[in-house]
Order: sequence, then C-alpha cells, then structure tokens
Amino acid sequence: MKKNTDSGTQEEDLKNLFKKLKTEYRKKWKRDLPFQEYLSDRWERARELGFGKDTSIYQSSYVYGDVKVGKNTWIGPFTILDGTGGLEIGDNCSISSGVHIYSHNSVSWAVTKGKSRYERKPVKVGSYCFIGPNSVIKNGVKIGNHSVVGALSFVNKDVEPFSIMAGNPAKKIGSVKIFKGKAKFIYDKKQK
Repeated sequence: MKKNTDSGTQEEDLKNLFKKLKTEYRKKWKRDLPFQEYLSDRWERARELGFGKDTSIYQSSYVYGDVKVGKNTWIGPFTILDGTGGLEIGDNCSISSGVHIYSHNSVSWAVTKGKSRYERKPVKVGSYCFIGPNSVIKNGVKIGNHSVVGALSFVNKDVEPFSIMAGNPAKKIGSVKIFKGKAKFIYDKKQK
C-alpha cells in the first residue's frame, strides 16, 4: 500500500485491498471472513505460538498462559484457550467456533469478596477429539482420545476415551468405534 497523507486515499486503498483479498478468498476457499482474517495466516500464528505442525488458529481466538497444542489441529474462530492453569490439546483435534476451555475459575474468589484464591487446574484434551461449537470445558477436566463433545455442552468432569458427550452438564450419550479407518457413532438407546 502506498504512503499517503490524505486519509481519504488511505481509506480507499484499504477498501480496495479488502475487496481484492475477499475476492481471492471467495474463489479459492468459497468463504467470506471478517477483515482481520484476510490479513493474517492461521498456520503462521499457530507456529508463532509454538503449536504443532500444520495446526491453525484464527486471529479472533484468545490464548492465555501455558497452552500446548499438537500437530494438525484446527482451532476455530472466537475460541478461548485459557492456559493459566495449564492446557494441553493433542494431535488431529477440531476445536469448533466459540469453544471456551478454562484452566482456572474465579467463583470462590468472587463469592468470598476476594478472600479465596482463583482455582487453577490443568485441562487436557486428548488426540483425535472433536469439541462442538460453543461448548465450555471446566478447569481440571481430562478428555480422552477419540472423544466427541456435542455443541453447546458444559464439560465439568473427565471424559473417557471413545466417548460421545452432550448437554449441560455433559453426560455420556454414546461411543465412538473406529473400524478400518472409519468412525461409527453408537448412541445409547436409553439416555438418563
């Protein structure tokens, strides 16, 4: 972009750049994104954060504290990764849009007028997991490999490997089976 002292011209230059980038993205990816996403590289940001190879994270995602992420993991837009108590996410995970993972909470601190400390406990999301949109994972939770968490779930206890969890609070509603490289989702007939 050329240097201008005229703010009107700079504004036009930005609009033209945005239009050009938007057109290129629509052709290549068939998607429309907020302006900031056109100016950043999700894979580069993940590398800068020390995340694993081929992992990507949107610019709109917040990352706090000690967060470790494995390779080939997708972290969607508008996520919160709170590693103030430690957070580890494995390989080949899909962390959907709007997911919040907290490794601390301030409930006791708030209700005691600040006399209690924040509670910090590490969170671990195993490899090959799918966390559905707008789900919340509480501090201290461990999610086993190959697990699925349904959209809008609140996970406040550990999840066994190969589990399907959903709800508020999240409950086990089924199992994941892998056979010859294909996933089969088996839902419980009677959900309690």
